Amino acid sequence: MTVVETEPHSPASASVPNSSRPSAPTFNAPLPSLPIVEGSRPQPAPRPKSLMNWDWLGVLPFFLFAILFLIGPILYLVKGSFQNPAGDFTLENFISLATPNIMAAYSLSLRLSLAAACLGAIAGLLVGYAIILGGLPRWVRTAFMTFSGVASNFAGIPLAFAFIATLGRLGLVTVLLRDMFGFNLYGTGFSLFSFWGLAITYLYFQLPLMVLIITPALDGLKGEWREAAEILGATRRQYWQMVALPVLTPSILGCFLLLFANAFGTLVTVYALTGSSFGVVPIVLYQQIQGNVLYNPNLGYALAVGMVAIMAVTNTLYLILRSRAERWQK
Repeated sequence: MTVVETEPHSPASASVPNSSRPSAPTFNAPLPSLPIVEGSRPQPAPRPKSLMNWDWLGVLPFFLFAILFLIGPILYLVKGSFQNPAGDFTLENFISLATPNIMAAYSLSLRLSLAAACLGAIAGLLVGYAIILGGLPRWVRTAFMTFSGVASNFAGIPLAFAFIATLGRLGLVTVLLRDMFGFNLYGTGFSLFSFWGLAITYLYFQLPLMVLIITPALDGLKGEWREAAEILGATRRQYWQMVALPVLTPSILGCFLLLFANAFGTLVTVYALTGSSFGVVPIVLYQQIQGNVLYNPNLGYALAVGMVAIMAVTNTLYLILRSRAERWQK
């Protein structure tokens, strides 16, 4: 008897037509993403914390400069102002600040600085308005801003000699006014070496400085504010009175204080023009430290401390006003 071996029967080998066989399932759909369990993936080893933050290295020159040329000298002045020539503690130097000569020097310096700051603020604001909001060509603004950056740092002996050659008794402008128009400038009582002569000289570097620092505030006046005012029926005068000037007031006052501080500490320009005949505080201080007759360094240190106090108050007020002005520039 012959045994015929057959393969085991399976559904896949059944005699079913190809067209009716079910096709194998395909899995083309993306697999759902499984949540990553924390700790299942190896984490890089944490970097050891450096004992020194190297980011501070970039500002190290600034701190060194401030310590050597700002903080150190101020501490030295304060220490010397409370000492007598023998090195003993005394308050005599500050009591001497109330003498008529020194009080007159402070009064003259304050009045001159206020006058120069007023002239610079008004003239600089008008010039800034003309070149920023006046519709002048773009190249005029670029040229004037470049000039302002240079002129605001032009002071001292070169500035004094430049004004002597221009507005002195035989200066170019004085001679032209006399010969071409018959106008004697010095016949009116004007003198370059007087109070208002110094104020006009200060104007040369005060005006460009005002333009430089008021420009961002003028640029901060948004066109939407003017359009909204016009839609509400406001005139040009009402827009400036109720919108623009209230926004610009902190910036203008801050610029005025900065100009005041800039004029208050000026020494070389006034000394080159008038010598020691115009007794502002910097000249009186110079006489106390370097003079042969009024030599009293400790009194000079007290004068310097008084100037530092005035400048500190001025700069503090300026920072407060600037913080208020920056609210509208955001």
